[in-house]
Amino acid sequence: MAVDILDTHQHLIYGDRFSYPWTDEIAALKGQSFRYEDYQLAAADTGITNTLFMEADAEDWRAETDMVLEMVDDPDTIMSGVIANCRPEDPGFDAWLDTIADRPVVGLRRILHVMPDELSQDDAFRANIRKLSGHGLTFDLCFLGRQLAIAAELAGSCEDVQFVLDHCGVPDIASGAMDPWREQIRRLAAMPNVACKISGVTAYAKSGEGTIDVVRPWVEHCLECFGCDRVVWGSDWPVCNINAGLAEWVAISREIVAGEDASNQAKLFRDNAINTYGLRKRSLVT
Repeated sequence: MAVDILDTHQHLIYGDRFSYPWTDEIAALKGQSFRYEDYQLAAADTGITNTLFMEADAEDWRAETDMVLEMVDDPDTIMSGVIANCRPEDPGFDAWLDTIADRPVVGLRRILHVMPDELSQDDAFRANIRKLSGHGLTFDLCFLGRQLAIAAELAGSCEDVQFVLDHCGVPDIASGAMDPWREQIRRLAAMPNVACKISGVTAYAKSGEGTIDVVRPWVEHCLECFGCDRVVWGSDWPVCNINAGLAEWVAISREIVAGEDASNQAKLFRDNAINTYGLRKRSLVT
């Protein structure tokens, strides 16, 4: 029997309420909304039983967070928590932490691949990230493959914080060049406070080539380096629609780990996410 899935990277895009300039650059997303009910339809019969909402970089990101927190409070939703947007470089960061205290926010993210490399190297930025451990919050690392050395520097400067590397480190699958990405993944995997999110990598293949044969080597390298205890799974819906729908990405992921025993599959698809994001401790899952 296929193990249940906790999707740690589920976006929602409400184009009638918020502006998402980045979607204009992606044909599969431009001008469209992707609401909660759309996700439910896409996830039907995939085995996804719970999700974590991942901030979708709305221009009004505070209002986005408020909206989704209200949705998570609905007892009928499958959304168990929120990974919220943040600005660690902002002097108001402490106030933001107070705002989300005692709410089902399990982690934070600042999309860094669109920002100057120096941002995460700033002393104030890092000092604010270090505060997350005291609040029981994780930080998702959103860097391009060419920036993984910078990601490692950030994680190394905040050793008490749990980091999660998004999208296998965003490898350039379309080019087929695994180096230096491959070595940088090994470096990050050697850091005990970093986990790897197996999410959405089909989007980084050439158009129409987001197949299991193409993405398998990249996913398997991450699984080998991080091991079964430090990987979580995510869909990156609806961004995954660039090359593969949600159901197809689930099928590809299940096939890649089909040779693992049920316990290791459960770790990837559910158990590690519960532990990494502290969901049971926060009473967000049973």
